[in-house]
Amino acid sequence: MEQKILPASSNMKEFEAFLESKYEIGVFLEMHIAQLKNIQALAARHGKKMIYHVDMIHGIKSDEYAAEYICQEFKPYGLISTKSGVILKAKQKGVIAIQRVFLIDTHALEKSYKLIERNRPDYLEVLPGAMPWMIREVKERLKTPLFAGGLIRTKEEVENALEAGATAITTSTRALWEQF
Repeated sequence: MEQKILPASSNMKEFEAFLESKYEIGVFLEMHIAQLKNIQALAARHGKKMIYHVDMIHGIKSDEYAAEYICQEFKPYGLISTKSGVILKAKQKGVIAIQRVFLIDTHALEKSYKLIERNRPDYLEVLPGAMPWMIREVKERLKTPLFAGGLIRTKEEVENALEAGATAITTSTRALWEQF
């Protein structure tokens, strides 16, 4: 992936800023299921590709049936989820599958490693992303490209995450969108 920043939107105002940005690929985090049709139409009209965080779409259960519906009806560029069923269905449908991983503690990380080794997502999204040493460890262990997200607030933190091996940064901080 060439794009180093993946602008993340949680509301229509942020999404409109993404539509006016130079970036081709964006992430929509939190929305109501009724917004999907409009968001996808606006993105297509602006030549943008969307990644949807399935776990944060209100009004639909985050499972393989939801993933199948979203893939068939809205043809997203990618889906993000913590759920195995969503990841596997996205891969089956030819949509980029991004497994979200929370770096909470060693136990959670080990559980995540097993899940990822079984699911083999296209990308990981590691949160919080402001820990370059963990980005390096996860990337070396799993050999899977990853995005860093969460608590990345400065240009230096973006650069550190990229240097540690992140393919791109997911961020809703608009000031960072403009710096890269």
